[in-house]
Amino acid sequence: MSATAVTTVLLAGVCIGVPAALACWTHRPLVFPSLGPTIYLALTGPTTEPACPRNTLLGHLVSATAGYAALACAGLTRTPPDLTHPDGRRVLAVAIALGLTCAGMAAPWTRHPPGGATTLIVALGLLRTPAQLLDLMAAIALTSALLVVLNRLVGRPYPVWRPFAECT
Repeated sequence: MSATAVTTVLLAGVCIGVPAALACWTHRPLVFPSLGPTIYLALTGPTTEPACPRNTLLGHLVSATAGYAALACAGLTRTPPDLTHPDGRRVLAVAIALGLTCAGMAAPWTRHPPGGATTLIVALGLLRTPAQLLDLMAAIALTSALLVVLNRLVGRPYPVWRPFAECT
């Protein structure tokens, strides 16, 4: 395995391990499926537009907001998830959530593909309360900060906020 691959493996472990340890300690939902692709994107394509911290934070914010709006429209904000027997309201919620997310990510500063998973996590009711959505965004902010520090620590070019191309 190359040195780059080993470094990526170690950084990925730290980037998911820190929020996972905090989740264990605080009993809060700080690890969720879309965090993995967010980390992968920033470690394997750190200079791309969708990987930059601005797109990561804004993309997940758009996605979580769209997912919650869809839950509200479908009357599901207080309904626990049921992945094995979705009803018409849940189908409506995921369709609205993904549509709103695609519309919200049309701007170049919000494009972050892992947000497509975040909106479904919320619309499916896996994370559905305002407190859980704050936890989700806190985990995204923490992970983004870790990615900035760790990528730069190992000498990888990684922006603090926006893509480098926009800085020139």
